[in-house]
Amino acid sequence: MQIIPWEERKYFGALDWACDHHDLVVVNGKGVIVCEVRFAHTAEGWQQLRDKLAAFTPLAIAVETNQGLAVEQLLAARYTVFPVNPQSAKRYRERKAPTGVKDDRRDAWSLADALRVDGHGWKPLCADDPLVAELRLLTRDETALIEQRTGLINQLQSALRDYYPAALEAFADWSCPGAWSFVASFPTPAALVKAGRRRWVKFLHVHHFWREATAQRRLEIFARAERLQGQPSSVAAKSLLALSLVRILQTLEVQLRAYRTAIDELFARHPDHDLFGSLPGAGKKLAPRLLAEIGDQRSRFARAEGLQAYAGTAPITFQSGQIEKHLVRRACARPLRCTVHLWANLSRRKCPWAQAYYQAHRDKGQSHACALRCLGQRWLKILWRMWQDGTRYDESLHTRNQRQHGSWVLARQATTT
Repeated sequence: MQIIPWEERKYFGALDWACDHHDLVVVNGKGVIVCEVRFAHTAEGWQQLRDKLAAFTPLAIAVETNQGLAVEQLLAARYTVFPVNPQSAKRYRERKAPTGVKDDRRDAWSLADALRVDGHGWKPLCADDPLVAELRLLTRDETALIEQRTGLINQLQSALRDYYPAALEAFADWSCPGAWSFVASFPTPAALVKAGRRRWVKFLHVHHFWREATAQRRLEIFARAERLQGQPSSVAAKSLLALSLVRILQTLEVQLRAYRTAIDELFARHPDHDLFGSLPGAGKKLAPRLLAEIGDQRSRFARAEGLQAYAGTAPITFQSGQIEKHLVRRACARPLRCTVHLWANLSRRKCPWAQAYYQAHRDKGQSHACALRCLGQRWLKILWRMWQDGTRYDESLHTRNQRQHGSWVLARQATTT
């Protein structure tokens, strides 16, 4: 993307986007509206926009999002795109309309004028490497499907609680496909008892549930399954619901495996595969998510603090007079924040210093989530340095650096081992 000095820009636009149409307003250097257009979200509509904006070059455009088809169309047309936080856009609109009046045209105009006045301090959006962009979409969609799976499992357990308590007693982990197969094979307590011991034993062996410590207990539960069950009407209705949920879960599991295959293949192709793969606790699932959310544009975060704020681990300081408070940062990349939270928690099993750091914050009275957020803040500083240098994580190097700087974490770690 060609970098144009801000003082040479003459036109500033803003797009107010919607599902089926968009509004765009362009102002000149004096803030006068020189172009207004509402166009349909179709191929013809976007071509109409490009034709109308041909006379206003170079053009910078602000928009209240950093992703989606609308942003992709703007980048493809080679406009300089500036993503704006919706809360910031709301404040700019209130500056133009303090009475609270709101419409699409006014939203676009207020944001275009804000770009003219304050845009010199904003960061333009750069198109991601196609591999990173695809990986980000895949990992986010995979996470959404996993959340759907969790919801379906909760519904299945609720249905079983109403008519089939023996199934819940026999299996503790209902994220396991084998437990779903149990419901598919024996959908009601009567069907389970009728099947008999030989089929029970075969099922436990086929689905790798046979353990000497638990097999006899499960067989006893199966034998008395009919002692506690729902009324015939509940069994008939809820068993159909349970079977329906099981079929959906089994289909969803197949698709999640397809997602995992695609993600692993893309992650292996990226040059930063070894860098993110070396992070303790990240593993096969979190390492691709970290790469996808952070990307590979090193200039995006000039300092570690920028990455920490983007991930939501850096607190917000509120200071007024003698009052000073530190608040949790809510405006951040939420997929990255969730990934860092999970990674920080898993890293405690791999790195003694991470566990010591976490426990020190817990001993101060901080909550589990707050202590993990502090640990994530520390990890992101390490990751930023690795990311800038293109190096893998080296535990011995990190320990030497801690010892050289007299880190309190090492002293804390020594007292707990």
